[in-house]
Amino acid sequence: MNAVPRRVPAGLAGKLVTPGDRRYGALRSTYTRVGSPALVVPAESAGDVAQALAFAAEHRLHVSVRSGGHGLAGAATNDGGLVIDLGAMRGVRVLDREARIVRVEAGARWAEVAHALAAHGLAISSGDHGNVGVGGLATGGGIGWLVRSYGLTIDHVRAVEVVLADGSVVRADAGHEPDLLWVMRGAGSGTAIATAFEIEAVELGRIGYAEATVVVDSAGTALRRWAAMMAAAPRELSTAVNLSAQGSLAVASVNAVVASDSESVIRGALEPLASLGDTVLDQAYVLPYSQLLSTAQLHRHHGQMPVVTTNGLLTRMTSEAARGLVAAVTAPEPLLIQMRSLGGAVNDTDPAATAYPHRHQRTLVTATAFPPGDRETLSAAWKPLLPLTDGAYVNFESDPDEETFARTYPGATGARVAELRRRYDPDGVLRPRSR
Repeated sequence: MNAVPRRVPAGLAGKLVTPGDRRYGALRSTYTRVGSPALVVPAESAGDVAQALAFAAEHRLHVSVRSGGHGLAGAATNDGGLVIDLGAMRGVRVLDREARIVRVEAGARWAEVAHALAAHGLAISSGDHGNVGVGGLATGGGIGWLVRSYGLTIDHVRAVEVVLADGSVVRADAGHEPDLLWVMRGAGSGTAIATAFEIEAVELGRIGYAEATVVVDSAGTALRRWAAMMAAAPRELSTAVNLSAQGSLAVASVNAVVASDSESVIRGALEPLASLGDTVLDQAYVLPYSQLLSTAQLHRHHGQMPVVTTNGLLTRMTSEAARGLVAAVTAPEPLLIQMRSLGGAVNDTDPAATAYPHRHQRTLVTATAFPPGDRETLSAAWKPLLPLTDGAYVNFESDPDEETFARTYPGATGARVAELRRRYDPDGVLRPRSR
């Protein structure tokens, strides 16, 4: 571990957290990784972020940035370096109610955002857990409960306030630094540090929500039916599926959200769930959207979930893909497979409009190995599925490397991302490093 520097800039006096500080235990780790940084800076402003970067450069400290700490790669902490923690920057404010423009600071958690916006009858589609931080999700993509009606979170980001690696504080929007806005919407991590966003929300109060359980045969028939159901579904319906083993059986747990408070719309969207196979409709509700991202989900991280995860996008749920997914969850060393529906509003956006170019795929498949499973377990089970995928999503990858970069940012998108990262961070200060 690097020695803690003795000389501290006046602007950071009293803000540096070291291993001997009582606050250190709550700030050292992420959801998936126990870290041992030399220093943590709980930033309260963009100015604090800029000073922390200058301090790290002066003392040759590796920099990690944390908004919520849910990133599966664990890159929001390190060993022996400096962590910039944005958790104190968590303001949520409606700037223009008529235009539905909301300012959200990067350290806010999405449960806090949902709760604050509920009072205004607004919502932002933003992942599926309230403890996830705004910054990582809103720079990587944002595949949330409302994804098919709303699109990705990044599709509605109208401006980003960032601190560049050289300490410059910049606002990027369509009229000023449009290249920076482009790369921050999909490839922001490793480019600059986002401190706040202006996001266009949607009018939304109550939603339909249902949970169903489906037994899946070895051919994955229910999975193909689910994919066909979603291809024909109204945009109001978004679903997420957890596929796991129950003894020798594969079981799919389906969570369905209907972005409407109309009982007829909700009923019409949910009725096809019964046709998936041997289905049990566990529960169905009409509830506030903010209840899905409850503040009860907020908690501290201490490396409690040391999983390894990878993912791929599917354009079609072929019979080969369905069989392969079932095989992965019923293997002697099984994976947990999660599937999230895409299409709808996601695919309305021009693939070149943001750094997330995947605008024709229908399903995101995420594969996770839990302890004692490891990277080798995951790789062996995922290998047959990889050739069937068509791209990847940056936020669900534990071990990003050149290969996963090429899948996430293919072709011209990847070339542009690389060029802009060189422009805005020529020394690679903010690039993730290997553990």
